[in-house]
Amino acid sequence: MLLFGMEFKKDESAGYLANHMARLFATALHDRIRPLGLAPAQFMTLLELWDEDGLTQKDLVRRLDVEQATMANTLKRMERDRLITRHENPDDRRAQLIRLTRKAKDLRDDATAAAMAVNETALAGFSAEERKAFVAMMARAIGALND
Repeated sequence: MLLFGMEFKKDESAGYLANHMARLFATALHDRIRPLGLAPAQFMTLLELWDEDGLTQKDLVRRLDVEQATMANTLKRMERDRLITRHENPDDRRAQLIRLTRKAKDLRDDATAAAMAVNETALAGFSAEERKAFVAMMARAIGALND
């Protein structure tokens, strides 16, 4: 396919390959965390809350770069599944603090082990140096797109 006078080759397109890889990672992660009762969006939210419990919905939207409505739905499901509770924010009465339940805290080791197993499978053919470089290059590409 010609695009701007150049042939577009999907197998040489960083965007196409990144999107394809992201979908494969998401599917593999979903398969690994489903037995824990988690969905990928819940896992991503838990990663942030495991690092810093007591964030607001606005904090999570910003950190995960998702739409407000998407986060609202994710938090609603997490509350239903007894992974989080909401508490009044003493600094801002309009916002609520999202707190982890004991159930969510207890899932941390198993859920992160599942994610690490997916990463290990995906990067099994890479040397330690290649893994480090690959992750660094992905981070740089993400940074460039966020500017």
